[in-house]
Order: sequence, then C-alpha cells, then structure tokens
Amino acid sequence: MSDDIESEFGFEPAVSATGAADGAAQKPARTSKRRGGLRRRISAVIVLLSALGIMGASYAAFAGSSGASDTGTSKDDIEAGRQLYSVSCITCHGANLQGIKGQGPSLVGVGSAAVYFQVSTGRMPATGQGAYQARKVAKFDEQETEQIAAYVQSIGGGPTIPVGSLRGDSATISLGGQLFRINCASCHGTTFKGAPLSAGKIAPSLNEATDKQIIAAMLSGPESMPVFSDNQLTPAQKRAIVAYIQTIKASKDPGGAGIDRIGPVSEAIVIWVGGVGALMIAILWIGAKTR
Repeated sequence: MSDDIESEFGFEPAVSATGAADGAAQKPARTSKRRGGLRRRISAVIVLLSALGIMGASYAAFAGSSGASDTGTSKDDIEAGRQLYSVSCITCHGANLQGIKGQGPSLVGVGSAAVYFQVSTGRMPATGQGAYQARKVAKFDEQETEQIAAYVQSIGGGPTIPVGSLRGDSATISLGGQLFRINCASCHGTTFKGAPLSAGKIAPSLNEATDKQIIAAMLSGPESMPVFSDNQLTPAQKRAIVAYIQTIKASKDPGGAGIDRIGPVSEAIVIWVGGVGALMIAILWIGAKTR
C-alpha cells in the first residue's frame, strides 16, 4: 500500500496512513528531546550556582582582608581588647561596662569613638578623679587602643569613627574655617590653644590632636564638649573642619614669628613694648651714672 501511495504522490509520506507504526517510532525521539532539555536546564543551574559561589567567596575574601584587620573589629581584636579592658579598665567601669559609682561612668552606648579619643590622648586610664583630665602620653599603642575600642563597641554600641580619609581636600578649607569659627572657636580659641571653662573644666588645645582624635571628639563630645552628630555637622563638614585645623597648624607664618597668631600686628606690638621698655631702662641707667 505504501508503494501505491508513493507512486501516486511521487514521495513517501512522513506519516503512514494508519499512523501507528510511525507514532511509535517518534516517541523515543520526543523522550530524548525532553531529556536533552532537562540536562541543559540542570547544567545551566549548576553553572549559575557555581558563579554565585565564586562571587560570594571572592567578596568574603576581599571583605575579610580589607575590613577586620584595618578597622580592628575582628574576633581576635575584640578578644584582645577584652583582655586589655580587664587589666586596665574594669576596676572603674565594671565588668559589664555599667560603671562603678564614685570611680568611673558607664561605657554603655559611648561607642568606639569615645574610647579611642580618651585612650589615644592618654586621658584614660585616669590617674585621679577630677573635672578635667589633661592630655598625657598614651599608655596603649594604636593597635591596642583600637582593640579596646572594638571590645567596648561590641558590648555597648554607640558612635564609631568612620573609615577612610578623615580630612577634606584644599577646596574645603574655607568652609572648614567658617564652621570652626561658628562651632569651635568660642571654646578652643582661634589659635587652637583652648581656654578655661566653668566648674574647673578646660577646652583642651588642638595643637597635638590628630585627624582621628578630632573626629572622635566631635562624635563623642568628651566632658563639656557637645556632640556633633551627622544631623548637626555632616561627615563632609567634619572633614572640612579637620582640613582647616590641620592646614593652619602646618602652615608657616609669613614674615617671621607669628607670636601664637594673636593678630596681624603682633610683631609691631612686641617691638613697641620691647623697644619702649629698653629705652626706659637705658634712660634710668644713664640717669644713675650721672649722679
């Protein structure tokens, strides 16, 4: 019959007249196609998961190398900070940072910024009780200071010092000067020497302060200093203030000694007072000789 159909139409039809035999032959082909498609989907999923796994591992490796070791917040740093705290801080601030009445305040919520400022400037551990703690040679080095700060941060939380550059560029110095005169000069003075405050407290000199210490002080508000949160001074404004302070400190006075930069006529005042004084001494000496 198939020969008759082929002779009538000039070709062999793709489907037989009954369709039974050819349909049975096509079933394995369709099954093979389904299996091939399933294998391709599984392969695609495996490739996708492998790519995601490689990306995740790369990110974890990068974050581990650039974060914990640089900022001092790894488990090892926190544990080292706990040990240092137990030796040097626990007698005043308590085992759980709760503070001890008459000896030291609570450290809950002060953050690593406050700890870094107090410890790096040598104010803590304190040598005695008083309204003002003067800057001293720090007992701990930079790494140990950051470890103590990391431990306190891990227990009590609070403001942290931002990472990266803490000083604005030269274009921000003018803005930093304006902000300093508005927010800081009334206590620290226009020459950064500091000044006495009420109740035996003192606004300290900024002449030895580092970028990190200035930012830490603004974030934590030590003693009578107000806290300058990011709502009051943005991070960019804080960096501008640091740029102004450090640039003025590093710049030389044109024309000679600035005499603590008390004004543009400081040298003339000194010359006038010194000159008149020397003249009076000469007059008195000559008068004594003529007698």
